[in-house]
Amino acid sequence: MFKLRHLVPAVALLATTALSACGSSDAGSGAENGVTTLKYQGQVGSVTPAELAAELGYLPNIKLEWVGNTISGPQDIQSVATGQIDFGGAFNGAIVKLVAAKSPIKAVVSYYGSDKDTFGGFFVLDGSPIKGPRDLIGKKIGVNTLGAHSEAVIKEYLQRGGLTKAEIDKVELIVIPPVNTEQSLRQKQIDVGALGGILRDKALERGGIRLLFTDIELLGEFNAGSIVLRDDFIKKNPEAVRTFTTGVGKALDWARETPRDQVIAKFEEIVAKRGRNEDNSALKYFKGFGISAPGGKIADSEFQIWIDWLVREGEVKEGIKPADVFTNEFNDGGSK
Repeated sequence: MFKLRHLVPAVALLATTALSACGSSDAGSGAENGVTTLKYQGQVGSVTPAELAAELGYLPNIKLEWVGNTISGPQDIQSVATGQIDFGGAFNGAIVKLVAAKSPIKAVVSYYGSDKDTFGGFFVLDGSPIKGPRDLIGKKIGVNTLGAHSEAVIKEYLQRGGLTKAEIDKVELIVIPPVNTEQSLRQKQIDVGALGGILRDKALERGGIRLLFTDIELLGEFNAGSIVLRDDFIKKNPEAVRTFTTGVGKALDWARETPRDQVIAKFEEIVAKRGRNEDNSALKYFKGFGISAPGGKIADSEFQIWIDWLVREGEVKEGIKPADVFTNEFNDGGSK
């Protein structure tokens, strides 16, 4: 294991505290007057595919109820598993680990990926002596959460760089909300910061930072994360699940195929309308969700790669299959 530390400001803890008060009996309430309410967590200053789908009218007879924000995929899907919310998303490897632990969840649609525009990068300050994997021994890397995308990519980078387990153990991961990562790097609280998408481009525009490595240079372009629902919710509400899953897939297609300025304008409209007192300045850097598959449909390979990796790492036992983790049964999109 890496050394792990947490530097989470009080503002990030408030959302978690609020969510812990939401009992499982409040979520998944089913349909009322023909409308199914789905509770979820959002992200500060950004728009999720589900929120976009709702705004575009792709979720008829479904109401999304925001209960707070999260910076952690593993926390998000754990909240789904425990019934605090109805859907959430995380890195596919984190989903595999939760399913392997017998959590009653199923991935139903992709929601973020890494490509030439949306890749996850790991940055150092200009002038930093860090040039390669071995230079990270004893250093601090800021990530959004543990046990997810960034940790898996960092570990792969270190292993490919020839570090031993003992040396990898000396690399320290520090949990920092993504919106604070750039500041923490510039203030030298960390040596390396994980930045992706709009936050990466916003930081690069200000200058003074240098790219160390990216996830796509290690793994190529890939769909990285999926939205999950509870098994009991799927069984009880199959048509609502079909509407939701297909609608999210349509929103992903819309964001990919619509001129970028129109997508950004729609995001700005959504953020202004929901009235959460957010800074929307990062929205202008949006370049896509990184999903190339029509309708956000999931491929076996997008989970098999992480099943193999986790088995090799000794984090899950052999025997789990992609079919245990995801289904495209309810996704009617992606036919074109």
